[in-house]
Amino acid sequence: MSAPIENLITVVEQGHVLLIGLNRPDKCNAMNLAAINQLARAYQILEDAPHLRVGVVHAHGDHFSAGLDLAEVGPEVAKRGPAALSGNTSVDPYGLWSNKVSKPIVVALHGISYTLSIELALASDIVIAADDVRFRQLEIGRGIMPFGGATVRAAQQLGWGNAMRFLLTGQEFGAEEALRIGLIQEITPVGHDTVRAIEIAELIAKQAPLGVYATLANARVARERGEGAAIEHLQKTLPAILASKDAEEGIQSFVERREGNFTGE
Repeated sequence: MSAPIENLITVVEQGHVLLIGLNRPDKCNAMNLAAINQLARAYQILEDAPHLRVGVVHAHGDHFSAGLDLAEVGPEVAKRGPAALSGNTSVDPYGLWSNKVSKPIVVALHGISYTLSIELALASDIVIAADDVRFRQLEIGRGIMPFGGATVRAAQQLGWGNAMRFLLTGQEFGAEEALRIGLIQEITPVGHDTVRAIEIAELIAKQAPLGVYATLANARVARERGEGAAIEHLQKTLPAILASKDAEEGIQSFVERREGNFTGE
């Protein structure tokens, strides 16, 4: 029996970190329309809540996600186009059809992590995977093509040949290959991927929030629009950061040889 529709995505606050959990384990966390919409709403919660500074996306059960529930989602995508994955919120977990969430996302993967799992990873900022993870971008073997961002980001982020190998063959690959090509940043033992992702998220959450968000935004501009645009963005962004209370606290904590206590002001 499937989980109740309102619980297909769990949302739990842990201090300044929002834990976003895929919760359809009886279907290998395949994403149906309700789950897609709830995932987008969870990202919106992270975006809108000032006290939440970092998101961790993880999954309940033995697998992260088998990808789309094509039987349900396919007809909707055929009718509306790939924007059907956006969830009708102002932020899109895949960062394609509406705005990207402005706060860092750490993803924890394990078990089967197919198609949209890879695309969520490509759209996130840091990816941790258990050593049992299984990746596969299998759309071409189903007569279609990826439409959650793999064709847009994989070649740029992972290198052309690395991307084309898994995009055009549909072959499965594991944690070591994912680490080699840069899809993930760290491998953990089975059962520890989420724990490690939370540790990293909590470390990020201790830093000055305005500085974190500005650093993330500037790095994104550099990747997406080039060095010149990033320099211009930096020139516009830096004065407000330097004038913030957190910057003042950073200097004071340095003088007093202690960790900073940052409020996001």
